[in-house]
Amino acid sequence: MDLEDLSEEQRTVKLLRMNKGLITKQKVSSLPAKLINGGVAGLVGVTCVFPIDLAKTRLQNQRGSQRVYKNMMDCLIKTVRSEGYFGMYRGAAVNLTLVTPEKAIKLAANDFFRQRLSRGELKLSVFQEMLAGCGAGMCQVIVTTPMEMLKIQLQDAGRLVAQQRPMLHTVKLGTASPVLNCSYSVGPVSSTRKVSAIQITQELLRTKGIQGLYKGLGATLMRDIPFSVIYFPLFAHINQLGKTSEEDDVPFYWSFISGCVAGCTAAVAVSPCDVVKTRLQSLNKSANEDTYNGVLDCIRKIMRKEGPTAFLKGAGCRALVIAPLFGIAQVVYFIGVGEFLLGQTPFNLYSV
Repeated sequence: MDLEDLSEEQRTVKLLRMNKGLITKQKVSSLPAKLINGGVAGLVGVTCVFPIDLAKTRLQNQRGSQRVYKNMMDCLIKTVRSEGYFGMYRGAAVNLTLVTPEKAIKLAANDFFRQRLSRGELKLSVFQEMLAGCGAGMCQVIVTTPMEMLKIQLQDAGRLVAQQRPMLHTVKLGTASPVLNCSYSVGPVSSTRKVSAIQITQELLRTKGIQGLYKGLGATLMRDIPFSVIYFPLFAHINQLGKTSEEDDVPFYWSFISGCVAGCTAAVAVSPCDVVKTRLQSLNKSANEDTYNGVLDCIRKIMRKEGPTAFLKGAGCRALVIAPLFGIAQVVYFIGVGEFLLGQTPFNLYSV
C-alpha cells in the first residue's frame, strides 16, 4: 500500500517503523561497533566467571587415582588457602588480553555469515543458521587455540603442586613405626616457580615454532565448531520468543536469559570435546599421568583407564562459566554499547 493511500496517523506510524528498520540495519552492518561489543562483553564476562573456569580446568585434568579436589567448591577453597585469592585468577591476564579479539571474531563472523547466507531474505533456515555458526567457530580458533593453550598451563600449575605436596611430607619414624602421611597446611606455596604466559610462549616458539602454540588445534575445532553450530541457532530462536511484535526489539533481560540457556546447553553438549582438548593442551604432567599422541589416542586412554564418565568431568563448571559469559555477551551486544560509544544509535535498555 502506498503512503498516499494512508491516513496521516497511519502514515506517521509507518514512517517511524521504516526509520526504526533503517537504524536496525545500520546497527547490524557496523563492523567497528560489533568489535567493540564483542570486546566489552568478553572482558566483563571473563572477569566474572574466571575462578569457575580455573576449577573446571583442574577438575578435568585430575585423574581418578590422584584426586586432589572433590568438586568445584572444594577446588576453589583449596586454591584460596594454598595460593591466595589471586590464585583463582591464574591465567586471567591471557584471557583478558585475547578474549577481546576472540569474542569480536566469533560474534562478528556469525553476523557476517548470516548476512551472506540470507541473500536479502528476512529469515534464515535452521540449516543456514547452523552453517553461519560453523563458520564463526572455524574463524575464532585462530585466537582461541593459543589463548586456551597458555591459560591451561597457568591454571593447572597449582593442581600439580597440590598433588605432589603430600609426598613431600611423608616421614618415617624408626624401623618399627608405621609410615605417617601428613599433609600440612603450609599456606601459599612459596617454592612454586612462577611462570608467565610470555615465558611459556617464548619456550614454545623456541622449541616447536608457531605450531607449538596450536597444539590441540584439532580438539579445539572439534569443540568450538559444534558449540557454535548449537549455540547461535538456539540463541536466535529463543531470543525471537521475546519479541512482542515484528517491529519491537527484544528486551535486554530476555537476551540475557536466551544467552544463558543456549550457552549452557551448547557447553554441556560439547563437554567431552573440552576434556580431550584440555588434556592435550596440558604440557606439564605429574609422573603418573598419561601423555597423548593426538585426539584418538587421548579418547582411547581416557575411556580405557577412567571410563566414559571422565568425559563429563567439569561439565557443571563449564556450564556455570559459559551460561553467564554468553548471557553477558549478548546483553552487551544487543544493547549496543559499541553503537552508543560511536554515537550511531541511542543507548536503549528496553524495547520501545
